[in-house]
Amino acid sequence: MIGRVILGAAAGGCLLATALTCGTSRAQPAPPSADFRAAMAAYDKLPDTPGTGPFPAMKAEDPAFPGHVVYRPADLDRLGGRKLPIVLWGNGGCTDDAAAERLFLEEIASHGYLLIAPGAILSGPGAPPARPAAPPPPPPPAGAPRQPPKLSVRTTTAQMGQGLEQALAANRAPGPWHDRLDESRVAVSGYSCGGLQALALAGDPRVKAVLILHSGVFNSGSPIQGLQVDKSVLNTLHTPVIYLLGGKTDIAWPNGTDDFARIDKVPALLASHDVGHGGTFMQPNGGAEAQVAREWLDWQLMGDANAGKAFVGPDCGLCRDPQWTVQRKGF
Repeated sequence: MIGRVILGAAAGGCLLATALTCGTSRAQPAPPSADFRAAMAAYDKLPDTPGTGPFPAMKAEDPAFPGHVVYRPADLDRLGGRKLPIVLWGNGGCTDDAAAERLFLEEIASHGYLLIAPGAILSGPGAPPARPAAPPPPPPPAGAPRQPPKLSVRTTTAQMGQGLEQALAANRAPGPWHDRLDESRVAVSGYSCGGLQALALAGDPRVKAVLILHSGVFNSGSPIQGLQVDKSVLNTLHTPVIYLLGGKTDIAWPNGTDDFARIDKVPALLASHDVGHGGTFMQPNGGAEAQVAREWLDWQLMGDANAGKAFVGPDCGLCRDPQWTVQRKGF
């Protein structure tokens, strides 16, 4: 299933979904390794977690958000008068499995955020039985030229953007979401192919924060059917932006670092650690990247100066952490 190979590069292969950020490569995606399949099977069996924040989180397919999965504090009444900022999330591989990065998203939601991911719950707790794998295509006739794989998306940028319209409608209508959301605090974020979707939406004037994980715009045009994003999208950025990369073994490294070098109209930060393209999504509570992401959102959306100390100043928290390398400009 396409939604279950988003972390394929962590196992060393450029699989279908992770091929979406494999530079300009047109090589045939490698099949999942036995180790990768075992890791994904173990990940699927993990329970959902409430996160470490003050508002234990949950994921749900909510009727107010058709075609999406939401991650939110489980007890909305516990928020008191606090309103939830809105984070639009782009799934790795632009897959329709909106539960693929669930531990990461649950962690952020537990700190008082609503995250909206396009698709449905297709893995982990609450998922339907796995869809049978499609049979492999027949081999080409002898002597026929080898054709590059056709890469396509299962969710679109427009679908990701619809999450914001649904949130605004739910916030303004009678019902459980009425006046629960902070419409002035909106962020876009995403992983791998989903990061490209986030960049495509970042020019919306309602967006106040941008967070890109293991992604970057292709240098020579997108090979992905249904996703046309080029370097000109970087000129639409109007807020500070952070890129989280997994070191030089991250297949998104060439594109992400090139994006960072080109951005010159807004403050930009690139933070990298040697975890490869798979990041820390399968680690408890989304691992170190979830904490960096949460601090960025707390700083950029909530104006939390203490959270901002992780990113700015000569003694910034990430700068002092030996596991991270940090580049900054414009701050």
